[in-house]
This record gives sequence, structure tokens and C-alpha cells, in this order.
Amino acid sequence: MADIVDTAVNAGSFSTLVAAVKAAGLVDTLKGKGPFTVFAPTDEAFAKLPEGTVDGLLKDIPQLKKILTYHVVSGKVMAADVVKLKSAKTVEGSEVAIDASKGVKVNNSTVTTPDVAADNGVIHIIDTVLIPA
Repeated sequence: MADIVDTAVNAGSFSTLVAAVKAAGLVDTLKGKGPFTVFAPTDEAFAKLPEGTVDGLLKDIPQLKKILTYHVVSGKVMAADVVKLKSAKTVEGSEVAIDASKGVKVNNSTVTTPDVAADNGVIHIIDTVLIPA
């Protein structure tokens, strides 16, 4: 099985996320032992951001790292476990809200595909980029 980064690359719908992870210097971390749970926004999720946001973030590495680590939770949290949670502490340090009453929402984002396995964790595909407060 591939690690989280290679799994995202191979999926083909995360080119913006992968480019951001590379720009932020987080590739080695996300290829590390983990395990990690990543709420991974698709290219379409990044496209929903206001025009120029992604380019701006690629030039502001500290803010880019903050946003990317806000999508990562330590440990391997499968969908069956996520639905029992009300929130989760991210690697960035803040919490994301979890609502499993109608599907699964993480803050204002919907999990479109849960439990994409990687050898160092799990990816849950989301439809909106998570922005820390």
C-alpha cells in the first residue's frame, strides 16, 4: 500500500493539495510513520476558494502550513470512529467540529468519500477546504 502522499498523488484529484504539501515542506512528515488521518480537499474544493487564495497561500508558507495541518489529525481515525466524535484536535492545534447527523460534516465541509486507506493512516475526502479560525 502507498503512504498518504503517494495515495493522494495516485488518486489524481488532489494536485492542488499535493502541490501545497510540497510547497509547505510537509511531504516528509506525511510520508512518515504516522498514523495520520487526513481530511483531504479535492481540486474542486480548492477551486471554490476566492480567486487568488491558493496563489497567495503558496507565497505565505507559515499560513499555508497552518491550513494544511488543520486538515490532519494524529492517529488513524476510520469513519466508524469519526461518526462517534463531536470534534477532533488537529495537528495545527485547534479543533474541527464533527457532525454525523446527516452524512459526515467536518466544520462546513462534507466527507464525500471516507476511509481511503494508506499504509500510514487514512484519508477522508472532503468537498471544502477547512480554514482555521
